[in-house]
Amino acid sequence: MKVLLPLLAVITIVFLTFVSVELLNFKVIFGVILPYTTIIIFILCLIGRVIRWAGSPVPFCIPTTCGQQRSFSWVKHNSLENPSNTLGVLGRMAMEIFLFRSLFRNTRAELKDSHLAQGSTIILWLGGIAFHYSLLIVILRHLRLFTEPAPLFLSSIESLDGFLQVGTPTLYLSGILLFLSALYLLSRRVFLSKIRYISLPADYFILFLIIGIATSGILLRYFVKTDVTSIKTFIMGMLSFSPKIPQNVGVLFYIHLTLVSLLLAYLPFSKIVHSVGILFSPTRNLANNSRIKRYINPWDYPVKVHSYPEYEDEFREKMKGAGIPVEKE
Repeated sequence: MKVLLPLLAVITIVFLTFVSVELLNFKVIFGVILPYTTIIIFILCLIGRVIRWAGSPVPFCIPTTCGQQRSFSWVKHNSLENPSNTLGVLGRMAMEIFLFRSLFRNTRAELKDSHLAQGSTIILWLGGIAFHYSLLIVILRHLRLFTEPAPLFLSSIESLDGFLQVGTPTLYLSGILLFLSALYLLSRRVFLSKIRYISLPADYFILFLIIGIATSGILLRYFVKTDVTSIKTFIMGMLSFSPKIPQNVGVLFYIHLTLVSLLLAYLPFSKIVHSVGILFSPTRNLANNSRIKRYINPWDYPVKVHSYPEYEDEFREKMKGAGIPVEKE
């Protein structure tokens, strides 16, 4: 049920969009009102989460480390795995954000013949890299629809992405990789019992949404005749707050737009907000310099304490009456 309910939810969204646009002609609702609403929800809720993260107290220096801390000059220091200054933190964060360093170093453990065996998770790391970078390239390629003129770097990205030059229109590898990598991540949660046990319906819902977005995008580009010029005119009108519903665009575009809008609105409340949250994680953004500098809790405020001498002064007679020894008679 953890898998079927999210799948049914996405199918229901697609079906309702199809009926509403194709039969009831609610193009304004799904083409204008829904995108504007989801963008407002995304911006406000993401800002709210960032403010809450930034205001969370960090009473201790708690960076996660896996290398030698800086100490004596004759002890080799691992400046990236155990940074002691801001430069090292930036290097470690860059490796984590762009190369998924912690996922690359991850290992899996399982019992084989009553012995604990550990193995590499390099396939998971490759799947994660393929998923995130293909999604990034797809988003960058879509900037052509939001800008006029298009940025110059888009031509280089599209040339690298479509270097195979298969068919017309050009086959972009990023879209295919996004679809396949999302299927791989979904299959892990479905077929691996350990992963399935800890997975929640929300985890499957996100993956089904992304698979639906990738599928509808592939259909729009390669199989269904789509007027890209009308779509760009419509999007530019949305950006200038003067939207005009395109007349010669099919229902598949509205399904694609609805799925993207729902993903955008759901992002601040889901696990995929870790793309922003990693920047505020004290296990990553703090330098491990506890031997060099004393960490003072910035949220530590003066607290009125009741010292033992004051306590004894207040209850001395009662303590003596109960036979409790006191320091001062």
